[in-house]
This record gives sequence, structure tokens and C-alpha cells, in this order.
Amino acid sequence: MTTTESIFESDNPFELTRAWMEAAAPTEIADPNAMALATVDAEGMPNVRIVLLKEIEPDAFVFYTNYESQKGQELMGAGKASFVLHWKSLKRQVRVRGLVVKEDSEKADAYYNSRPLDSRLGAWASRQSRPLDSREALMEDVERERARFGDIPPRPDHWGGFRILPLEFEFWADGAFRLHDRERWVRSGVNKSWTVTRLYP
Repeated sequence: MTTTESIFESDNPFELTRAWMEAAAPTEIADPNAMALATVDAEGMPNVRIVLLKEIEPDAFVFYTNYESQKGQELMGAGKASFVLHWKSLKRQVRVRGLVVKEDSEKADAYYNSRPLDSRLGAWASRQSRPLDSREALMEDVERERARFGDIPPRPDHWGGFRILPLEFEFWADGAFRLHDRERWVRSGVNKSWTVTRLYP
């Protein structure tokens, strides 16, 4: 339930995000599910990078990565993250801030096993975010893992998903003369009701 009416005629921010992403799919040629994910390190220094959103659940957003990477360590260290989805062709964006939990259950196994073989081997071979001598060294590592596992590598313990549980959404749609439509959805906890507020552009 919302306490004020959405200007985008929605009562569910997850469904609104899904609808906008689906609307963008025909015109966003490369990855309409690409999102800029922001984290902070132990000193509070921010980092941002593009990752692919893999699922919008009824109450969370799910993506996958190497837990030992810089972003993986920052996500687990802070327990919070933010991301933005921007669709240039639609002139719309969604910003989300929330809590982070790991997704390393059978769902992570199923997604890992759906990936191309070389991507699965790459999850074993790549010591993500750490120094690499050369491209050749990386490919040698991939071939070493191929020799070890063949065509059925298991999901590594250091690779899996993260689920972002939003406490805040912000929806933005372009308007003429920079008079955009913009609203914020906020809740005090993951099981609480949303409050919706229209914002000045």
C-alpha cells in the first residue's frame, strides 16, 4: 500500500521497474538490464561499475559476481548498496538504495549452470580485481580449469549472487524544458509500507 498516489499510476515499485525495463528492451540494443552499481569500501570511498541485473523478484533485485572481487568484498562489508537503471531511448531512470544479502543457494547454482561453458570456467579462472600479468596468462588459467573440470564445472564457492532489498526507489521520466516527472518511494524496513512523494525535478 502507498500513502500517496503515484504519478506513474503504480502501487508496486518492483512492477513499475519491470514494466519500464520491458518497455526499453526493443530500443535499448545492448543490455536493457545494465545497471550502475555503487558500493563503498571500508574507508567510505565510493566505487561504481556496470553489472547486469538478472532478476526482479517480488521484493528484491538479484545479480551475480565473484564474492572475492572488490565489489563483492564491499557489498558484504557494508551490507548496503545503491544502483541506477538508465534507459536513454525511453528517457527514464530508476534509482534504488537498500540492504544486501548473499544469494548462494540452489538459485545461484541454477543460474551458474545456465551460463556458457567458458563463462563457467572463467568464474574459476579469474581472480577478479587482482593483478593479471597478461591476457595469455588468463587464457592459460581457463584451459587449466577446463582440464580439471571438463564440461561440468561446479559453481565455485567464491561465486554467486547478491540480492538488494530496497528501502528507497526514485523514478524519473524526462519532461520538456527539464521539467521532469520525479517521485520517491521510501519505507523504514523491508516489511513496511511505502510512502510515495512527488519531487521537484
